[in-house]
Amino acid sequence: MKDIPTLETQEQIPAKVLCVDDEASVLRALSRLLNHHKIEVVTCSCATQAIEALQNHEFEVAISDMRMPKMDGLAFLSKVKELAPNTQRILLTGYADIEATIGAINQAKIHAYLNKPWENEHLVQVIVQAAEKYRLAKHNTHLHAHILEQNEQLHELNHSLEQLVSKRTKQIRQVLKQLEIAHKHEQNEHKATVELLYNFINANPYIDGQLASNIAKTCRLMAKQLKQPTKAIQTAGMAGFLAQVGLLAMDPELYKVPTNQLSDQQKKLFYTHPATAQLMLMPAQHLNDVTEAIYHQFEKYNGEGIPKGLKDKEIPLCAQILAVARDYWQYFAQNHKNDADKQSDALSHIKAFSEHLYNPKVVNALEASAKVLHKQHNDHAGSMQIVSSEQLEPGMTLGLAVHNHQGIMLLPKGHIFTVTSIAKIKQLEQHKPTPFRLMISHGLSSESTSH
Repeated sequence: MKDIPTLETQEQIPAKVLCVDDEASVLRALSRLLNHHKIEVVTCSCATQAIEALQNHEFEVAISDMRMPKMDGLAFLSKVKELAPNTQRILLTGYADIEATIGAINQAKIHAYLNKPWENEHLVQVIVQAAEKYRLAKHNTHLHAHILEQNEQLHELNHSLEQLVSKRTKQIRQVLKQLEIAHKHEQNEHKATVELLYNFINANPYIDGQLASNIAKTCRLMAKQLKQPTKAIQTAGMAGFLAQVGLLAMDPELYKVPTNQLSDQQKKLFYTHPATAQLMLMPAQHLNDVTEAIYHQFEKYNGEGIPKGLKDKEIPLCAQILAVARDYWQYFAQNHKNDADKQSDALSHIKAFSEHLYNPKVVNALEASAKVLHKQHNDHAGSMQIVSSEQLEPGMTLGLAVHNHQGIMLLPKGHIFTVTSIAKIKQLEQHKPTPFRLMISHGLSSESTSH
């Protein structure tokens, strides 16, 4: 998309005026006057010559004498209107010919007329105003075209995004449905679901899995500081791990760069990822509290947030905890100082918005947690490692069943790789458009998925 020159930029370029008169002395006088005022002038002694110039160049203003041989000013300016309708048309007449002037107004739609001899200052003022009018009209035309182009691009982006969201949401919801069925009688269904989704997040090259891990750890510490029950502490941690899961259904262009580098239209799309996460996680009824926290993570304590404009106690506490932890670590990651200074700056940044964006009690919980935040080892949500076929070794255990694109199981969950099965996977991979991404189990429960 081409940039549109600003009006200020256009003002730096001299106006270009076409002057037509059969009297050489008049053309010389016009040239001297307009050049003195830094206006570019092209002069023609007849209408035919002027029409040729008009066909080859752009002029903001065309000035014509009324009385000329072969083609008079009325006929010429009518031709200008046809060839360059936006060029401002000015008529010069040395006769008190009211009928001819009225004809020029009605037929050629002239923008101004002046009698000879003219007043220099008045003529220059009329020309300058006419050039400004031309440039404003041209600028508005460009703006209108630019807006139409942007709207078309936005329409295409929305259409593509809708298709992408629909496709990926369907895939993830199918996986969640499988988890619901498989874990119906298991007490650790929360952990298994979060583990699987975290591995999806961690496998995405544009989403920072370590950031999710840090946010989750901080959410749990803050929930403990707020003396929340065990279930709420677990919910806070899982919300931290899955805060970005909605991004999996979005175009990577929306999240592979910092949010402040997105256009306004892209930001609007980006901030729909919590709602997309809500749709994804809907089949996992046991994660309702987690889903609620993710959905409301961009609410603000003062009620000016999204999506519902909730305020104070109306916002789920887990969502308030998630917002503080998320912004703390995002600010930490964007800072280029040493860790101690980054921690101090990030905490000061959060405290500066206490009572405005964040619940003061939650901010106090972060401050109390900050003392141990950077002393603990990083958490690990997943019990599985994602590897390629080239990284497989005999003895590795498959954590998620491998399917082909038609849904046929190639290897079951729990399969222990041998030299033969590794060779078989590599052979099958040659017939796939994309390489296998294999989940290798480290001992904890997981479920099957398609590749």
